[in-house]
Amino acid sequence: MPRRFVTLDVFTDTPFAGNPLAVVLDAEGLDTAAMQRIAAEFNLSETVFVLPPEETRRKARLRIFTPTRELPFAGHPTLGTAVLLALQDGRSELTDAVAFGLEEEIGVISCVVETREEGGRVRFTLPVLPDYLGEGPEAEALAIALGLSPGEIGFGRHEPSRHACGPDFIFVPLASTDALDKARVDPAGLAALGEASALYLYCVDPEGIGHRYLTRMFAPHLGVPEDPATGSAAAAFAGVMMEFEALGEGTHDVAITQGVAMGRPSDIGLQIGIESGALRAVEISGSAVIVSEGTLRV
Repeated sequence: MPRRFVTLDVFTDTPFAGNPLAVVLDAEGLDTAAMQRIAAEFNLSETVFVLPPEETRRKARLRIFTPTRELPFAGHPTLGTAVLLALQDGRSELTDAVAFGLEEEIGVISCVVETREEGGRVRFTLPVLPDYLGEGPEAEALAIALGLSPGEIGFGRHEPSRHACGPDFIFVPLASTDALDKARVDPAGLAALGEASALYLYCVDPEGIGHRYLTRMFAPHLGVPEDPATGSAAAAFAGVMMEFEALGEGTHDVAITQGVAMGRPSDIGLQIGIESGALRAVEISGSAVIVSEGTLRV
């Protein structure tokens, strides 16, 4: 049967920037194998399938696939789908924000959407907090995997670490933008790190004020050689900030720029809420714009 799909560019308000996303509507009746085949056909970082919610007071249930596997949560699919569903409600003009919940395997994502013609801006709150999974690999091993020198790994108090918010990541702090720009994944070096994890590289933005970072993300085991924008990693980055930065009570805004090396600059907002010295809330924000619409003949 014909099934509608829409593609959006996410974490940008400019077409052909940000992270491309495919959203398959009318997904009822598709089994897991069919969804995986369709995601492989689109061959984007993620493809979303929109299903009726289990609770009618929520907007929809989402299933999210990379070209090779299903994910319990991902940030740019959540954000892009939220914009699309709000626009389908007829919110094509500037309006007051609309709020709704999206069901994902990780839990219910609370979204607030402000729409504009062919796009919009979203902020959403995670139903879970990042998990700390331990120290990252040694600098020497990471340097081999990334074609860098050990001295280019780490800055300030930041050392390699593992955190997850849905998918798990090895967070690799780099000492300079030069190291970030020249990093390249060596398959043998990556395999030597052990259990497959995505590598999230980050360094301080030298032109920024406050908590601003430049990042890259590599996940070849997920069929994603490099990702232009990774919302789940940005959410897990809250754990990195708690571990290595001296953050006080209240809310803290973190600006993340990703995808520059790919020619697809993406801007991701992360807000961290701290109460009684502990992480209490993680919010992701960003924009999305519709690029194409079509029909799947499956």
